[in-house]
Amino acid sequence: MDAGTAAAKPSKGMVWTGRIISGIVVLFLLFTTTFGLMHRAESVKHMTEYGYPESAYLPISIVLVACTLLYAIPLTSIFGAILMTGYLGGAVATHVQAGEPYFIPIVVGVLVWLGIFLRDARLRALVPWRR
Repeated sequence: MDAGTAAAKPSKGMVWTGRIISGIVVLFLLFTTTFGLMHRAESVKHMTEYGYPESAYLPISIVLVACTLLYAIPLTSIFGAILMTGYLGGAVATHVQAGEPYFIPIVVGVLVWLGIFLRDARLRALVPWRR
C-alpha cells in the first residue's frame, strides 16, 4: 500500500456501513433468486413474456447466484461487482424493452458499488475523489 492510501485509512463506521449495504444487496438478490426458483412456473411465465425462451430461465438464475456469491466473497468482490453490473445492465435493458419501470436494477447496481467502495480501500484508491 502506498503512503497516500495508508493515510486515508477508512473509519470503522464507513467499513461497517459498506458491509451492511453489501449484505442487504446479497440478501435481496439471493431472496429474489430463491423466490423465483420456488415459484418457477410464475417466473418462467414472466421470462417468456420478456421474450426469453423457457430454457434460458435456469442459466440466467445460475448466473445471478454466481455473480452474487462472487460479490459476497471479499477476495472476489470487485470481480463480482463487475459481473453484477453486466447482469443488472441486462435487467435494465429487459425492463426498458418491456416498457416497465427500470429503476430497481439501477438502484441495486449503485448499492453494489457503494457497498464495495465503502468497505474496500483498493477500490477507493482507484477512484480519484477530489476535495
